Amino acid sequence: MAIIKTGKVVVVLAGRHAGKKAVVVKTFDDGNSDKRFSHCLVAGLARGPRKVTRSMNKAKVEKRAKSMKPFVKYINVRHIFPTRYVVDLDLKKAVDEADLVDAERKVDVKKNLKKLFTDRYLNQKDVTSEKKAQGSSYFFQKLRF
Repeated sequence: MAIIKTGKVVVVLAGRHAGKKAVVVKTFDDGNSDKRFSHCLVAGLARGPRKVTRSMNKAKVEKRAKSMKPFVKYINVRHIFPTRYVVDLDLKKAVDEADLVDAERKVDVKKNLKKLFTDRYLNQKDVTSEKKAQGSSYFFQKLRF
């Protein structure tokens, strides 16, 4: 799909993570041998960071950021909703497809993702372009509907 590219923020529409936001890591437009439909590898937040107010100190903000819980999943393109936002997280290095086959290695991938997401959440002001900063702030907000 021309719209769904690496780094695009999407909303998952079906499955256990329905209503959660995710970032596209890799797309498979024509499918592959075991999944014969177009699908994407996405990494997202099963549980986002807790609410932060201005009066909270840095230690409390960091503690509330630790509540994030990531997920990694292959999802059919028809079950995700692309948004207008883009995030410049380098997830291809963190998420290796070979590691997703084994359950123990998948846990390590999720730990690395949690570290990446918390670093980005705590350092949102360090983003290069304004468009990517908007995507980053949108990704970490709770979906309102």
